[in-house]
Amino acid sequence: MRVLEEDLYPSTPGKVKVERAGAMSRYLHRCFASTGTMFLWALFLVAMTATYLSVHSIVDTSSRYFAASWGGLHWERQIRASASPRRPPGSAEGAGLSVLVTGAAGFVGTHCSLALRKRGDGVLGLDNFNSYYDPSLKKARRALLGSHGVFVVEGDINDGRLLAKLFDVVPFTHVLHLAAQAGVRYAMENPASYVHSNIAGLVSLLEACKDADPQPAVVWASSSSVYGLNDRVPFSEAHRTDRPASLYAATKKAGEEITHTYNHIYGLSVTGLRFFTVYGPWGRPDMAYFSFTRNILQGKPITVYRGRDRVDLARDFTYIDDIVRGCLASLDTAGRSTGTGGKKRGPAPYLRVKAKKNVVEMPGNGDVPYTHANISLAREQLGYKPTTSLEMGLKKFVRWYLSYYGYNRGTHTFRNS
Repeated sequence: MRVLEEDLYPSTPGKVKVERAGAMSRYLHRCFASTGTMFLWALFLVAMTATYLSVHSIVDTSSRYFAASWGGLHWERQIRASASPRRPPGSAEGAGLSVLVTGAAGFVGTHCSLALRKRGDGVLGLDNFNSYYDPSLKKARRALLGSHGVFVVEGDINDGRLLAKLFDVVPFTHVLHLAAQAGVRYAMENPASYVHSNIAGLVSLLEACKDADPQPAVVWASSSSVYGLNDRVPFSEAHRTDRPASLYAATKKAGEEITHTYNHIYGLSVTGLRFFTVYGPWGRPDMAYFSFTRNILQGKPITVYRGRDRVDLARDFTYIDDIVRGCLASLDTAGRSTGTGGKKRGPAPYLRVKAKKNVVEMPGNGDVPYTHANISLAREQLGYKPTTSLEMGLKKFVRWYLSYYGYNRGTHTFRNS
C-alpha cells in the first residue's frame, strides 16, 4: 500500500495546541474517575478489532486462493507437456533442456522460447502481462507461442508460492530470466516498478532456484545501461560500472551484484548478458525505431534527440536473431549449479520513407550519449558472432510491422492499431 507523505506527519508540523493548566487538571480528573468504564470500553474495542482482523484475514486468504489463475491437475499437465524436451537423450544434439523463460510474452522472451522449442527443448513461459506497453501485443505473442506448443503461465516472479509450485512440478535444468521493468525514461514516472521487478523479483526467482532440487543454471538479462557515465569505448566487461545514469541502470547493476552473491553463497551457476538495444519483429512499441516506422508511414515528423552542445547521440543496435543466438549459446555453455537443498557444495560458474525530423536537445532523463559494445569476450566464450546488419534488420522489422498492423498506403492508416 502506498503511504502518502501527509500520512506520516501532522497536518501542521511544528504546531501543537497547549491547554491551560487548570483545564488539563480537570480533564485528567474526569478520566481517572471513570477508569472502570474506560477499561470495559477498551476491552470491548480490542475484542471487536481482533474479530475483524481474524475475519478479514480469512476472507483475504480465501479470495486470493479462489482468484489464483493457476493450479489444478489440468494446469500441471499443461506445464509438464510444455516443459518436456522433445529431443531424445541419445540424439546427436544431446539431451534437450527444460527451460523456464520469465518474461516469455516479451520481445526477447518470445523469440528465445520459439528458438528453444524449434530445436526440441522443453520451454515453459512465465509473464505477468503488465501494461507498460500495449498488453494486446503480448497476448498476440502468447498466441504465437501457444501455436508452437509453448504454454505461458500468467503470474508474477514476486509470487513465491507460484515459483515454488513450478519448480515442484518440473525439474528445470535452466532458467532464462528475461522478465524486467524496461525503459530508462519511465523510471522517472514509476520508480517503484523497477525495484519491484528488477530487484525484488530477481531475488524471489533466485530464492526459488537455490531451493530447487536440482538447482537450475541461470542465464539472465542485465543491460548495457550499467556502463552509465563510462566514457571509454567500445564498452567492455572490464570497464567500471559504478556510475549509473538512471534508476533502470542502477537496478540492473544491483542485479549483477545480487546474482554474484547467490553464486558465491548457494552455488548457483549464473551467466549475465548485457544487451545493447535489441530491435526486430515483434519488438517493443516504446522503442525509437518502432515509433519512427509508424510516424514515417503516416507522414508525421519524428523526434531526433541531440546531445548538449549539438553533439550527436549514438547507439549500438543488436538484431533479435543475434540476441537469440547469444542467449541459446549461454544456456548451452552454462556450467552446472553445485548446490542442493539451498546449500553450496562446490564452486559454480559466473559470467556476465524519408523522415521529417524534429531535432531537439536530449533531456536529462537518464539516457547516456552513446553505447558501443566490445564483444570479444562473448565471441571467445560463446562463439557469438552477430550476422545481421542494421540496414537488413530494419528492413525485416518494417516487413513484420506492415504485416502485423495492416498499413493502408492510400490513407496512411493502420487496421490493427
